Amino acid sequence: MAGKFLRFFTPFVKVMPEIKQPQREVSFKEKFIWTAVVLIIYLIMSNIPLYGVNLAQSTDYFYWLRVILASQRGTLTELGIGPIVTAGLIMQLLMGSKLINVNMSDPYDRAMFSGAQKVMSVFLTIFNAVSYIIGGAFGKANELGLDNAFFIFFQLLFAGIVIILLDEVLQKGWGLGSGVSLFIAAGVAGQIFWNCFSFAPTQVEGIPNVYLPRGIVIAFFTAIFDGDSRTNVGGLFLRGSRLPSLLGIISTIVIFLLVIWFESTRVEIPLAYRGYRGFKGKYPMKLLYVSNIPVILVNALYANILFFGQLLAGPSGWLRSWGVPDFWVDLIGKFHSVSAGGGGQGNQLVPYGGLVWLLTPPLGYQQLIDYPAKALIYLVIFIYLCIVLGRVWVEVSGLAPRDIAQQILDSKMQVPGFRSSSKIIERILKRYIPTLVILNGIIIAILSFSADSLGALTSGTGLLIAIGIIHNYAETISKELAASQYPGMRALLGMD
Repeated sequence: MAGKFLRFFTPFVKVMPEIKQPQREVSFKEKFIWTAVVLIIYLIMSNIPLYGVNLAQSTDYFYWLRVILASQRGTLTELGIGPIVTAGLIMQLLMGSKLINVNMSDPYDRAMFSGAQKVMSVFLTIFNAVSYIIGGAFGKANELGLDNAFFIFFQLLFAGIVIILLDEVLQKGWGLGSGVSLFIAAGVAGQIFWNCFSFAPTQVEGIPNVYLPRGIVIAFFTAIFDGDSRTNVGGLFLRGSRLPSLLGIISTIVIFLLVIWFESTRVEIPLAYRGYRGFKGKYPMKLLYVSNIPVILVNALYANILFFGQLLAGPSGWLRSWGVPDFWVDLIGKFHSVSAGGGGQGNQLVPYGGLVWLLTPPLGYQQLIDYPAKALIYLVIFIYLCIVLGRVWVEVSGLAPRDIAQQILDSKMQVPGFRSSSKIIERILKRYIPTLVILNGIIIAILSFSADSLGALTSGTGLLIAIGIIHNYAETISKELAASQYPGMRALLGMD
């Protein structure tokens, strides 16, 4: 029976728009079409500007997390998937810490948990929209005007609900994967494409009046065939001003191959069928046991710390305007304002001190060289949080040793040489799973840190997430194709 916490959300769940689960088997072709439709709708929303917003007077609070949050500044997807991921993080932590009573084997509790998570996503959308407007993300609140502020709020709320429903379309089985994963992968792929093939001219560092395209691939061939002795390929290996470089494209390719290799590496436990002798199998456990989930959760936490840190401790933050001594405010964060780019794109608040600064990755090799101690502290904190949230995810997502042991018994399998008991199988799995979770956290944290430090073509975390998502989509599509050709394999593939 659902606890008081979930029952509190019951009235809101009843009035929330909902996508019904399919009452029939959805073919692979239909799933593919729905997935494409959802992605196209999201991309269209990402290119529709918010009416009433003047970017020249705005502040970009999530400048280095936009790819991870699948958001586009100044558009209907301004908030991206932030509210969805944050709501999921809160609900999973509450359930994992046993602060709320949820029986996930009970269909009613499971439905109420999903409904409460969706309602919380809407609440967070409202909260973030109000915070954006009051915090000056779209210009000074007293200059926006009440009518304009309300209109911006309702645009963000409507877009947030649409994004939640788009994610639900895929989650309920109409499409492939999840909307959150699809939107992140599309954003990362778009940024990599832009950094490779953009023709936008950028000045060559140290050489006035000499320009090369921003895209590293286009700049590489331009430098070769340009005939201007002032431009050379060697200068493209390391480019300043956080422009894409040859080192970045090499780092991206190397990390892509490493993640695919780690995703394909498995620990296999031998199994035997209890019913018939001679029938044997293996239970595979990936080296990256929880994949990129800890990175997503950690960055959802970082995004909220960065957002509230800027609201509280920015140059015109709430605490400074309330007269709180600078010493205490500076412990949260110290920021300086920089231009977000040409064309009236407003500004960004870049941290250079305090807690928020420590939780900001070194963006490029120059920051790594200038602040090695800070980079080490960030890496240690990042690894620790990835391990802790990975453990929490294992407990709440059905990947714990006790859950896997029960799945093995339910499939009428057992470990050869051991008695068919869930306690015994659980004890065997405990030799592997906790270690795999720790290794998972260490590997993905180091890979993400390396990508950011070496100037990969997108953020390190975004790159890891996108690679993991693409790999999972490849596996999902393979299963769907196999099941469509051989329906009898659905149970064997875990799709029923």
